[in-house]
Amino acid sequence: MTEKLLEVDHVTKAFRIGGLIRGKKLVAVDDISFGISAKKPVILSIVGESGCGKSTLCRMLLRIHKPDIGDIILSGNPYVDKKNYDPTQFRLDVQPIFQNPYEAFSARKKVDTYLYNTCLRLGISKNRNAAHELVDATLRSVGMSLSVVKDKYPTQFSGGELQRVSIARALTTRPKLIVADEPVSAVDASMKMNIVNLFKELKDEYNVSFIYVTHDLSTAYYVSDYMATLYRGSLVEYGVAKEIMDNPAHPYTELLVNAVPQVGEKWDQELTLPDLEEKDHDITNCKFASRCPYVTEECHQTRPEMREFDSRRVLCHHPL
Repeated sequence: MTEKLLEVDHVTKAFRIGGLIRGKKLVAVDDISFGISAKKPVILSIVGESGCGKSTLCRMLLRIHKPDIGDIILSGNPYVDKKNYDPTQFRLDVQPIFQNPYEAFSARKKVDTYLYNTCLRLGISKNRNAAHELVDATLRSVGMSLSVVKDKYPTQFSGGELQRVSIARALTTRPKLIVADEPVSAVDASMKMNIVNLFKELKDEYNVSFIYVTHDLSTAYYVSDYMATLYRGSLVEYGVAKEIMDNPAHPYTELLVNAVPQVGEKWDQELTLPDLEEKDHDITNCKFASRCPYVTEECHQTRPEMREFDSRRVLCHHPL
C-alpha cells in the first residue's frame, strides 16, 4: 500500500494571456510540491490572496486542468498515466465542493435528484430505492435529512443549507479526498464555523482528507492540520498549521497572519494587497523581494530554494 494518498510533484501550469503575437505567458502554478499521507485523514488548508494559484491548483487536482510540467499521484496512480485511468473510480475517490452552492445546482432541478444520480451513475446503488437509505444517512451526517430536502429546489434553501447538501453529495461516494475551493465564502458568517466544524467531524467519521482552499486564515487556523501558503503561484511555506500560524517563517505568511483581526481589538485598517502582476510570476529572483521588509541583496539577485526550516518547508533565503 502506498504511504501517500496524494503527491503533488513539481507541478507547473501556465496560461497565455492575450493574442498569439502580443500575448504573454502567465505562470499560475510554479513548481509546487507537497503530499498528504494515506495513514491518517488530514485537513490541508491552502491559503493566499486572490490570484496566487489556489483555484488553478484545485482544478489540476480535480483533472479539470492538466499540468504543463510535473505530475500528481493519487494513491500511487500518476495522473499522467492515461492508459490506466478509470474516470468512474476517480470520481469515487475524489470529490469537489465549490465556492457558490447555487452555481452547483440548477434552479430548475430538485436538489435530492443530484444525490440520487450520484449514487446511480457511479454504480454505488443499483436503483433509487437502494440509494434511499444511503442518501438519507449522508444528509443526516451533515445536519440535514431526506425528509427536509426531498422535492425541494435550490432556491428553497439558504446558502449554508445548500452547501451542506453539496457536502453530503460529495460524501455519498465515500471519497478518499475532498477538494473544497472557498466553500464558506458565499455563506453567512454565522454558518462559516458550522461548515468548518463539519469538516473536522467528517474527516474522522468518513476517513476522508480535505484540501480546504481559503483566504480566511481564522477558519484555516481552526480547522487545519497542515497549511500551505501560496504567493504568485509559488508554495512559500508548508507545515503544521498551528506552528505556521503561531510563528510564521516566511515574511508573506507573517503579513497574512498579522492581517487577521484579534478578539478585543478594534479593526479599522484596510488590508491592501498588490494586484496581480504578470512580471511577479516570471522574475528570476525572489517574487516577494520588492515587498519584503527583511529583503537583502541576495533576495534581489537569486530565487530561493525550498528548504527545511524548523519542522516545515520554506521558500526563503532568510526564514524568520
